[in-house]
Amino acid sequence: MPVELKVPSVGESITEVLLGDWLKQPGDSARADEGLVVIETDKVTVELPAPANGVIVKQLKGRGEKALVGEVIGWFEAGAAGASSAPAAAAAPQAAATKTETIVMPAAARELAQKGLAASDVTATGPGGRLLKEDVQRHASKPAAPAAPANTPAAKPAQRAAGLREEQAVPMTPMRKRIAERLVQAQHTAAILSTFNEIDMGEVMALRKQFQDRFVERHKTKLGFMSFFVKAAIEALKEFPAVNAEIRGDQIIYRNYYDVGIAVGGGKGLVVPILRNAERMGFAEVELAIAELGKRAQDNRLTLDELTGGTFTISNGGIYGSLLSTPILNPPQSGILGLHAIQERPMAINGQVVIRPMMYVALSYDHRLIDGREAVTFLKRIKELVENPTRLLLEV
Repeated sequence: MPVELKVPSVGESITEVLLGDWLKQPGDSARADEGLVVIETDKVTVELPAPANGVIVKQLKGRGEKALVGEVIGWFEAGAAGASSAPAAAAAPQAAATKTETIVMPAAARELAQKGLAASDVTATGPGGRLLKEDVQRHASKPAAPAAPANTPAAKPAQRAAGLREEQAVPMTPMRKRIAERLVQAQHTAAILSTFNEIDMGEVMALRKQFQDRFVERHKTKLGFMSFFVKAAIEALKEFPAVNAEIRGDQIIYRNYYDVGIAVGGGKGLVVPILRNAERMGFAEVELAIAELGKRAQDNRLTLDELTGGTFTISNGGIYGSLLSTPILNPPQSGILGLHAIQERPMAINGQVVIRPMMYVALSYDHRLIDGREAVTFLKRIKELVENPTRLLLEV
């Protein structure tokens, strides 16, 4: 007997969700707890699991439609066998029947226009049949086919020129809308100011090289740069508690714990999972936690609890090649540390010009709570600790 597929509760304050891709189509078999449909909110993306082994019977709502928590969005029959359990040969027609129309993403459309290609020329690999920029680049990088004989009619230029000025309206996802709202909120509610410094990364790089093999052997993870900055930031936050505080009404809330958010690129956009009580974590624990959170962010599997709270944030734009930027606060936090690319530059040291691996760092802070002197000294303290990493207890 078919059972209802209802939108689960995904957070105390969330009453409405947006449906993403259906991972199973009507007639498809699913194992117990296997994902059936993607459910998106302004904070997290989750999958609705199959209640048992069985078959999707009917979908009541499609991708991009809104649904209320508790609303029935489909029917599922436990114990039945569907198309996905049939032999591959029998499954092929079903797959063809459920094939969706290609959706050309804006970046892909620009790439098609620049390379003179039509969307039908390229195989789409994005979710839900989307044609991505990478698909076009991959197709264009393939060796060209042999030239046609002179008496073979040439392709019509008009076909390739079609759609050069096309536009596509794509609804913002709940997460992207929430990111936009929070960025505007930060600009409107806080007096944001930024201060900058630069850090010689030579000592940290040498330390990593010296102990990397032993670290990996003992902890089963690589020693990265982020753990040094997390540990240094916590020491600086202890010395300058205002940077770890927040304004709540007409009160300043100081904390004796340090929940550090690490900004990472997720499958749906930038997210900031939290390292709870980071002051209790060693280098290996920090590296393992960041690796796990980053992987689940890419898979859109972070929970709401992992994305809420936080007392201070670290954002590493350097992994994308950023040389210098001014990060925006993550409300209601009062400080965010921005890391950037390491670049070899000539530096004057003891009257000599030497080449050193340098990184620009930025601290954006709420000037309502943090004075310029505190901000500058806070960032200088991080510089001192990272440039002399033996001051930090390295667990190897």
